[in-house]
Amino acid sequence: MPAASRALPLRLLDALLYSSGWLAAAAAAQTAATLRLWPASGGAAGLHTVVLVFAATLLTYNLDAALPFKHSQPPGTSGRKAWQQRHRPAMLGLAGTAALTGAYLLLTDGWVHFLPILLPLAALAIGYSWPVLPWRGRWRAIREVPLLKVFLIAGVWAAVTVGLPALALHRPLASALGLLGQRFCLVVALAIVFDIRDYSRDGAVALRTFPVLLGIKGAKLVSLSFLAAAVALGLGREASPLAVVLPAALCAAVVIAAQERRGDYFFALVTDGLLLVQAAAYFIF
Repeated sequence: MPAASRALPLRLLDALLYSSGWLAAAAAAQTAATLRLWPASGGAAGLHTVVLVFAATLLTYNLDAALPFKHSQPPGTSGRKAWQQRHRPAMLGLAGTAALTGAYLLLTDGWVHFLPILLPLAALAIGYSWPVLPWRGRWRAIREVPLLKVFLIAGVWAAVTVGLPALALHRPLASALGLLGQRFCLVVALAIVFDIRDYSRDGAVALRTFPVLLGIKGAKLVSLSFLAAAVALGLGREASPLAVVLPAALCAAVVIAAQERRGDYFFALVTDGLLLVQAAAYFIF
């Protein structure tokens, strides 16, 4: 294919990946997969929850990527960072649109009654990269606390994609505890892959992640251990074995193949895409 004809598809792919549209779609898909636990109770409430999760994910990740200090850093060889620096106004526009969409759904669907639950989730999402935590003499982002980052990401992700559907349908969270644990372990496993990507950068600023503390091989063993726990939890709640094992096998292959030098598409397209694969498996099998 001539270079000129490849340019537009690649630009569209970059926009989908680096604007977090791909990741937001994964969050929405996993929320839809959760709703399958209660197939007779979905309807408009379920659909609105899927849209709300999509908007909240788009808002959170675009605000994070548009942080002022991140745009003073050199992009190096990262196409992702270069794209985000060039398109910061568009990302802020996406974040604003997502915020308005989310606010509309929160107000019209009665989510204001759940603000005591939603506000701590929002605070954790915002505090992930913003310096809101006084620690060791200065204000730090929550992600700077040693080893906390992957557990914070997984906890918020599981709470949003499993807990919010339960709230929307007025179902007890206890009925989805197995899925909650399974999703938490899966996201921890994949989040460690992104720490492998950031290994040198995190080491340079003394940010203690699993790869920095244990090395790449040690971090992969931790990741695979959480992945095995996700499989055990999935099979334990009597989910379809194919829906559990096939996505997990793909995840294991990605964990094993992960290296700091891998390109942006390996992380943004393939690794994040595994979340979509895992959700899709529950609709197929």
